[in-house]
Amino acid sequence: MKAAVFKALGQPLVVETLPDPTPRPDQVVVKVAGCGVCGSDLKLTESPVLGLKPDFVLGHEYAGEVVEVGNGVKRIHLGDHVAVFPVWGCGHCPACLSGSPAWCSRMRVDGGGYGQYSLTTERQCIKLPPNLPLEYAALVEPLAVGLHGIELAKPSAGSSALVIGCGPIGLTTAFWALRFGAGRVAMTARSNRRADLANNLGAIFVEPGDNLLARVQGALGGQPEIVYECVGVPGILAMAIEQVKPEGLIIIQGACTEPDSIVPFGIVAKEARIQGAVFYRIQDFEHSANVMEDNVDLLRTMVTDEIKLDDLPQVFEQLRHRTHQCKVIVRPND
Repeated sequence: MKAAVFKALGQPLVVETLPDPTPRPDQVVVKVAGCGVCGSDLKLTESPVLGLKPDFVLGHEYAGEVVEVGNGVKRIHLGDHVAVFPVWGCGHCPACLSGSPAWCSRMRVDGGGYGQYSLTTERQCIKLPPNLPLEYAALVEPLAVGLHGIELAKPSAGSSALVIGCGPIGLTTAFWALRFGAGRVAMTARSNRRADLANNLGAIFVEPGDNLLARVQGALGGQPEIVYECVGVPGILAMAIEQVKPEGLIIIQGACTEPDSIVPFGIVAKEARIQGAVFYRIQDFEHSANVMEDNVDLLRTMVTDEIKLDDLPQVFEQLRHRTHQCKVIVRPND
């Protein structure tokens, strides 16, 4: 099979021919229909902090068709359409049994979606609802990320929220915030190129620039009770602290791997709370797939590019510079 392989930090991915995967007794082989390029993939290939090993096949936002199953696999069958939960756990500890393998002592984050075929376990396969187009089911993963952030925030009905960042995680967070009954949701970003996407979801896009604090308050009728930081670069956490109302909550969903500076008194003076959000439960994944079935036309507007595997290395390098693309989906078997 062909796959785009990581070689070294800061270097382009390389499309290579690898052996076809063979399942062990608890494993299945998925023919990848589509895999989203995630901002965390970019950071993994740039930052030594994250420890990515050479010859790894990235791609954790993927879905496809089951084409081979190992002995003993019972719940998943040939031909099933599945989205793959990208966090592996032992399957036996309390964290795994509760649906949260991210907190398993043996956890790992799996890739594989940048290949024509991927090997995964039966318990990581989430069956897709029948009317969800397989070609867009890669969006289930970022949708689950957004859902997890909202669940951690526990917003009350009618609450106000600001989402900083209009990438896929920011957009899915706004989507869920509105579904959970937020009174008003504002979004802002470093540019206005995704303003239409924000507005299509029902959020209020606030143009970047001077007097942002006053303009966000004007859009929401006051300071936001919850601020979702969905960018992950230095300076954004300080912006979130400035924006949040006294006794408010900041959810950090952006994965900043660089040193950052804040003035702690800004948090103390407001008695604000800060909560990190990175993983999600298997139940979040399943719920996201079911909700996406009824909202696929809305959510697929995030997809700005659909590319072939051979084009991935070049597009991946372009994305390092944070181009106009929102969500790029790779079609490894096209």
